[in-house]
Amino acid sequence: MKTLKYLMIGILFLSFSNSHAQVSVNVNIGTPPAWGPVGYDNARYYYLPDLEAYYDVSSSNYVYISNGRWIRNRSLPSVYRNYDLYNEYKVVLTDYRGNSPYDNFKNHKSKYGKGYKGKPQKTIGQKPGKGNNKDKHDNGNHGNGHGNGKH
Repeated sequence: MKTLKYLMIGILFLSFSNSHAQVSVNVNIGTPPAWGPVGYDNARYYYLPDLEAYYDVSSSNYVYISNGRWIRNRSLPSVYRNYDLYNEYKVVLTDYRGNSPYDNFKNHKSKYGKGYKGKPQKTIGQKPGKGNNKDKHDNGNHGNGHGNGKH
């Protein structure tokens, strides 16, 4: 009887461990926006140099400074409402796994100032109302778009 009890506890423990592992693997998976760069399915954050803001793929939120505080919002502030994210360069933060990418903001701002352009990037989807998704800096050489914050 004692052996059966330990066996049941062991099975219960393993079941709990397996279900917990599945949950933590799926938590950070999000759907990149159509304006996101191709080739970064596992990246959680993009740094947007011209806006001095971040985009969190897992929660579909922008992260930016408002009144001296970093906030998360589903949309950009009204001053950027008409900004063309398809033509904005995205620095893909492939080496960051936390919840506060802005902890590295001074470094990102210094390395990737406004107007920063790395290798040409192709977007995941097409710009609404356009026949193609080539931006004005695209010379046909699509490269791999690695602006990964590791420079």
